[in-house]
Amino acid sequence: MEQKQNTDNSLLAEWTGPYGGVPAFDKMKLADLKPAMEKGMALQLAEIDAIANNPAPATFENTIEAMERAGEELNRAFTYYGIWSSNISSPEFRAIQAELAPKISEFSSKISQNEKLFQRIKTVYDNAQKNPLPADQQRVVQLVYEGFAMEGAELDAAAKERYAAINKELSSLYTKFSNNILADEEKYVVYLTKDQLSGLPESFVKASAKAAADRGQEGKYAVTNTRSSMDQFLTYSDERELREQVWNNYYSRADNADEYDNNENIAKILQLRNERVKLMGYDNFAEWRLQNRMAKNPENAMELMNAVWPAALARVTEEVADMQAVADASGKKITIEPWDYRYYAEKVRKQKYDLDSDEVKQYLQLDNLTQALFFTARELFNYDFQPVPEGSVPVFHEDVKVWEVTDKTTGEHIGLWYLDPFARQGKRSGAWASPYRSHTTFDGKETVLASNNSNFIKPAPGEPVLVSWDDATTFFHEFGHALHFLASNVKYPTLNSGVRDYTEFQSQLLERWLSTDKVIDQFLKHHKTGEPMPDELVAKIKKASTFNQGFGTTEFLASALMDMKYHLADPADIDPDKFERETLTTLNMPKEIVMRHRSPHFGHVFSGEGYATGYYGYLWADVLTSDAAEAFEEAPGGFYDKDVAARLVKYLFAPRNSMDPAEAYRLFRGRDAKIDALMRDRGFPVPEPQSRK
Repeated sequence: MEQKQNTDNSLLAEWTGPYGGVPAFDKMKLADLKPAMEKGMALQLAEIDAIANNPAPATFENTIEAMERAGEELNRAFTYYGIWSSNISSPEFRAIQAELAPKISEFSSKISQNEKLFQRIKTVYDNAQKNPLPADQQRVVQLVYEGFAMEGAELDAAAKERYAAINKELSSLYTKFSNNILADEEKYVVYLTKDQLSGLPESFVKASAKAAADRGQEGKYAVTNTRSSMDQFLTYSDERELREQVWNNYYSRADNADEYDNNENIAKILQLRNERVKLMGYDNFAEWRLQNRMAKNPENAMELMNAVWPAALARVTEEVADMQAVADASGKKITIEPWDYRYYAEKVRKQKYDLDSDEVKQYLQLDNLTQALFFTARELFNYDFQPVPEGSVPVFHEDVKVWEVTDKTTGEHIGLWYLDPFARQGKRSGAWASPYRSHTTFDGKETVLASNNSNFIKPAPGEPVLVSWDDATTFFHEFGHALHFLASNVKYPTLNSGVRDYTEFQSQLLERWLSTDKVIDQFLKHHKTGEPMPDELVAKIKKASTFNQGFGTTEFLASALMDMKYHLADPADIDPDKFERETLTTLNMPKEIVMRHRSPHFGHVFSGEGYATGYYGYLWADVLTSDAAEAFEEAPGGFYDKDVAARLVKYLFAPRNSMDPAEAYRLFRGRDAKIDALMRDRGFPVPEPQSRK
């Protein structure tokens, strides 16, 4: 077995087959994963050493381009690793993951701390400052150099050693953090009997019967500990005590003072992050992290959040008063608690706007929504989506479906789109998009393999998949990320990277097409009658669009503010549980609402570094989104205006990270974005005087 790993490990093998080669998802064997990752890392380190020790003077070609080329085998192995981690996790995989995490961290440190390599990068960078290269090459050099500098490449030997040790320890803590959440999601399931189904929609009842049967509880109904299951149950169930139980299960994930509790992990993570940036002379993690983001520093991010927070709180007070009135009128002697919010909000929605979420769902069928995505991509991007012939492209689960994406006019192949729509055990909750392969042209053209992953509840056989308006919006959002991968026209792989407080903008903008007339008229059809959504229901949805914005904005912003405050605080003796409580009290957090992600399961921030001090980025991006949406609203062709759509693709999607995001936005809009459109969107008062951002 040992000697075979070098030659025929399918996880390292070049992708073959149609469409420029595709991952061999049908040949994935967990036994191959560890040897593939170890071999892939060794191969890339050898390539890096060859670049670092090249006797020729450093040039863009022999240093930066050579680095762009390195690590192909490891990239392929990482694609499979990501599938196991997110889509088909198992206890066996998690054991391997725990073993690999520190090794992957050590591997990264060996590259980012390679002194000779950094000196070559610095030489190319310094030369490019004096004699600028073509724009895309200049941008790659800048991003690579800044990336190394931010990772401590200029530290002395002792500090470098400590830096690497911290990263190694953090990698294990991140893995532990996310696995603890998954453990609690799998462990806490509420089983209902037939007499406990009052208020629940038929589609939810059928799906929860299947979920119970899948867990060996035939005849019962399972409310799983995932957002989509919890959210629906809390919205519709008449059983208040059960709502409280489901709410408690969900919001106390990894916070149960047992082996899966994450509080200690948070404290350690914060301490280590702080120690690491202090090695480089920064005051705190937030200051280090935001230097190359659109916000530039924590003060600018906090300024935006603080501009919106008071309006959100004021709206919550109004929403709670409306809900309390409904509860009182029904003769219930209760005070609104967090597990009542969604339930009574739904009653207020019906009363104020005569809008019933379950009625809306009857028109939101997953297959039709998928076609709506394709229509939007065709209108804006000129893309055509066609299902690939059955069995021609390997998939990792029978639920996954694949489409070919082509240019509608020329027929040119753009890439493939994979969709993994349903929740299952071993799949992380939420929705996300991943590129299995990104577009580049510097070494021959690479076409895109993009995937979208959701957690819709799998229906009973023969039943339609009906989703909520929120879930349909998220479906469009994640497809926006996929379009961002597919639209890329960059030459160098590094330019496919993102700027965190900008990278959600494109996907948030795409959400707007769900409520356009063309999508509603063609695709939002009743799953039984086939009738399009009636005009009066559409009018109600649009009228109610700012409904519950107090809840939506406050639960999000509380998490974003908490993320920032954690990383601005002195973490020496931090007690996360106490810190969360005290910070929320200082912020005047309404007792009826809980943070969207409470600290112990705030995976965005503590199961990796992608969103650490970056969760505010959704709001930053939403300022751009609201402003850009008004550009379409003002255009003669509205959301399907050809000129604005062409600018959208040219400046906001295709360049990826090949130009500064602020500059790209100005090219699209002719000016910087303003906060005003965001406040109008949420039905909040626009701040005076005219705001700046």
